[in-house]
Amino acid sequence: MRQTISIGGASGYWGESAMATPQLLAHPNLDYLVYDYLAEITMSIMARQKAKDPEKGFATDFIDFVLKPFLPQIAAKGVKVIANAGGVNPESCGAAARALIADKGLDLTVAVIRGDNLVGDKDGIAQKGYTDMFSGEPFPEADKIMSINSYLGAFPIAKALDEGADIVITGRCVDSAVTLGPCIHEFGWNPSDLNQLASGSLAGHILECGPQATGGNFTDWENTGDIVNIGYPICEISADGSFVTTKPEGTGGVVNVGTVSEQMLYEIGDPQAYILPDVTCDFSDVSIEYIGENRISVSNARGFPPPANYKTCLTYRDGFRAGTFMTLYGERATAKAAKLADAGFERAAKTLRMFNLGEFSETSIEILGAGSQKGEYQDTDEVVLKVAVKHPDVKGVGIFLKELAGLGLATPPGLSGFTGAGRARPSPVVRLFSYLTPKEDVTITIDMGSKNISYEDVVLGQANAPERPAEPSAISDMTAEVPLIKLAWGRSGDKGNKANIGIIARKPEYMNYIWAGLTEDCIRETYAHFEPTGIERFYLPGSHSMNILIDNVLGGGGAASLRNDAQAKGYAQILLAKTIKVSKDIAEEVG
Repeated sequence: MRQTISIGGASGYWGESAMATPQLLAHPNLDYLVYDYLAEITMSIMARQKAKDPEKGFATDFIDFVLKPFLPQIAAKGVKVIANAGGVNPESCGAAARALIADKGLDLTVAVIRGDNLVGDKDGIAQKGYTDMFSGEPFPEADKIMSINSYLGAFPIAKALDEGADIVITGRCVDSAVTLGPCIHEFGWNPSDLNQLASGSLAGHILECGPQATGGNFTDWENTGDIVNIGYPICEISADGSFVTTKPEGTGGVVNVGTVSEQMLYEIGDPQAYILPDVTCDFSDVSIEYIGENRISVSNARGFPPPANYKTCLTYRDGFRAGTFMTLYGERATAKAAKLADAGFERAAKTLRMFNLGEFSETSIEILGAGSQKGEYQDTDEVVLKVAVKHPDVKGVGIFLKELAGLGLATPPGLSGFTGAGRARPSPVVRLFSYLTPKEDVTITIDMGSKNISYEDVVLGQANAPERPAEPSAISDMTAEVPLIKLAWGRSGDKGNKANIGIIARKPEYMNYIWAGLTEDCIRETYAHFEPTGIERFYLPGSHSMNILIDNVLGGGGAASLRNDAQAKGYAQILLAKTIKVSKDIAEEVG
């Protein structure tokens, strides 16, 4: 049994750059390559593909840009590969991989993990009376459902590796499972090794977004160097679960306390209840320390028993949407854009009435460059107008696009835009519905090619929730103000219709001031234009950070939203611009 393994994170989403695989394969002593391709919207896209062609519905990038060009090198180096590239059709993905291996005359075993895809039983599931676990909304009509997938864990991946798999292809599993699976296999962790499982899951969470851990999307982006050749992350994981995050020598980007801390907090919700199929993670006391150039040590994650259910996500059609961008410039461009948008909606409404199509179910106007994302509109001389609508009928959306374009000769002066792309087209509104499926209701099988293996998850007893850490102490010496970005790093993302913002103190002594400044009232006021319905703050003393959840601020989130930033990617930037009261000494220190 080895004491350390090296795992490279080569993909953060379907459509990622193809540069990661050769870069990581050139790294000495790499043991595993892991690929994360899936998100809820990706599953719905793959479901549409499979409906048109039964052989489709998986991440073709994995076949075309990973296995086809690099299989011989993977085999020669003895590197094992794990990918959730199977999407809604892992069988076809596995068949394509096996055909390539045979064609190249290689001796590699492919394992395909099945069981997450439940859409075949959508009528039966609809009869069970599930409601959405977050909003309480009723189960959608069965004929509108596009995909249903339970989030599987890492133990089936480990079992496939135990059976001799060189390449493991899964459907929908949690993103971190592709990393945790090799750890379970190599170190012999069992379901009751909860602290180790939490640590391995954290390593997977650091790797799952590729270069976001090595300088991508980083607050101090000016210090990340060459992002053309940005390094992809590697975790050197030890048998006790602690790990070092690094990147290949000679690559761009940077690995430091800030980049790793930002990625740890990215989209985790409650940091003491990050719930996965194999373990419930508590990251509140995680230590993130510099141990050398581009080498960051991560330790002290804690684990508690996982739930007895799999989180299950369903996507369904709910009408249609479309939007477009138009640029305007010249004096009072903001006012020009507003007039054009209002006229477009009014014209379209008249035409809808003419054809008895009913009103739009939702509309959106954002004038980018005028402060719309911060809720502070200003008249300026160059803007981008973004308008969008939803309607139950595809014809209603088409009418809006036609009428808006028809105003091109009637609009105020300065309308412009890149030509040649054609008019925007309607697309289905895809909504997410989440519920819990008892683990015993999901049948997991591992197809090894020569045999099929059944796998049944172990269900542990529940444990009490961890105690909340004491909040930072109150302070009184707040006599000066500085921008938050001088004191902290920040990263934001989405959790369904919630925004998730992680704020990390650049120095431990700054944290008390940050916590005192970023009150719930301050956060609510900052994002008031998005009309939040709730604010939660969580303190992580181990990393001198806080995590913030803001409810119902993404217009439904993902592909259901009409917002320009439907995934809250820029929300941290809004908060980092706020001023925070600090001591005179700190104000002088940060300039």
